[in-house]
Amino acid sequence: MPNNVEKMSTNYSPNFDLAKKGKKNIKYLIFHYTGMISDKSAISKLTNFNSKVSCHYYIDKNGKLIQLVPDLYNAWHAGKSYWRGDKILNNSSIGIEISNPGHEHGYKAFNKKQIKCLIKISKILIKKYKIKKQNILGHSDIAPLRKKDPGEKFPWKFLADKKIGVWHK
Repeated sequence: MPNNVEKMSTNYSPNFDLAKKGKKNIKYLIFHYTGMISDKSAISKLTNFNSKVSCHYYIDKNGKLIQLVPDLYNAWHAGKSYWRGDKILNNSSIGIEISNPGHEHGYKAFNKKQIKCLIKISKILIKKYKIKKQNILGHSDIAPLRKKDPGEKFPWKFLADKKIGVWHK
């Protein structure tokens, strides 16, 4: 494992459901961008009780990994969502937020350090929870009328080449 995953830090969010889900209930991995100008503002929002949003993992602009909600608790990242018959994907997914200003604040390509970290943590989670490659999704896949993230600059093909997700030609 690279240093950024080995040295994962924690900054727990109060925004999660107290009831635990079983390991076998985790079927999806959902990728997001923060849509925030800075890491500080994103972490502040994700850990603020009044925001009512969170994620399991956060990858900052330098590729550092931070856990905000333990895997077996429902983080509040998917909102009203739907995928192939499943609704409310917070109940069956792990959410990863990647620092990026998003479409509202000057959307950028994700950097190499972020993608390297994303690959490492994704492979760990895929193996641990036996997540199928067709169940690795973007927020825009599960909430297409509400969300654009992770967006058109997200390297889906590159990730699919690394056995993370599916690339449709």
